[in-house]
Amino acid sequence: MKKNTSPVFLHLTAAQARRLWSAQPAEEALFDLADLYKIFADSTRVRILSLLLEQELCVLDLAALLDVSQSALSHQLRILKQSKLVKSRREGKTIFYSLADGHVASIFKQGLDHVRE
Repeated sequence: MKKNTSPVFLHLTAAQARRLWSAQPAEEALFDLADLYKIFADSTRVRILSLLLEQELCVLDLAALLDVSQSALSHQLRILKQSKLVKSRREGKTIFYSLADGHVASIFKQGLDHVRE
């Protein structure tokens, strides 16, 4: 809602419109949220998250389970890590990946519940 115009609402009062507008998250937060959901738009990334929902896995095991090359998998894991959806830990030469936190599991499970309805 632009401040310099006087919009005409069909079913809202001006006070209701102001309340709704002021309840909106900051524009930057909405852009960040849109970017988060874009991450879920790739089926390989969703499959990775689905596997990591069950347990922590190393890159070799993930690549074998998904039948993708290590380089393709590493690219997707880098995107997921930059988006703070997964985290990694090193054990010797092996890197293990897991979900970053409970929020990621919750987002994934709720989305899956929604599409299964």
